[in-house]
Amino acid sequence: MIVKNLRESRELLDLKQKEIAEEFKVNFTTVSGWETGKDTIPLERLVDYANRYNYSLDYLFGLTRENTVQYEPLIIDLELIAKNLRTIRKKNNLTQEQVAKKINTTQAAYAHYENAINLIPTAFLYNLIEIYKPFSIDKLLGRKKQ
Repeated sequence: MIVKNLRESRELLDLKQKEIAEEFKVNFTTVSGWETGKDTIPLERLVDYANRYNYSLDYLFGLTRENTVQYEPLIIDLELIAKNLRTIRKKNNLTQEQVAKKINTTQAAYAHYENAINLIPTAFLYNLIEIYKPFSIDKLLGRKKQ
């Protein structure tokens, strides 16, 4: 899974992969993997990146072409994310089992995301884009506009 605009956003900041790696205390090959889709960037790291460089998560995922909305820094709130996952699923008249199948996981694992036991992985968030239209990752995670 590739976060579509991660590389573009880094280049717009005129930063090298090595600089991002140093900032996030990872090897530069890890950053390269995130940008090419070889590795999946953990959601916590992606949120840190978005907060630090003022990028919308929707922009980084390629849901919007422009990074025009300014957001407050996001602190991950498992309870809020779980509530929002339940709400959007029910609004679309889907069962946990149906969503789990579409994102390629088990119903039990998906239930953990809706019950605030585990944070939904970046790759599964990406798969939700295909299920729910329109969809905003910023909104799902509870990011507030400035």
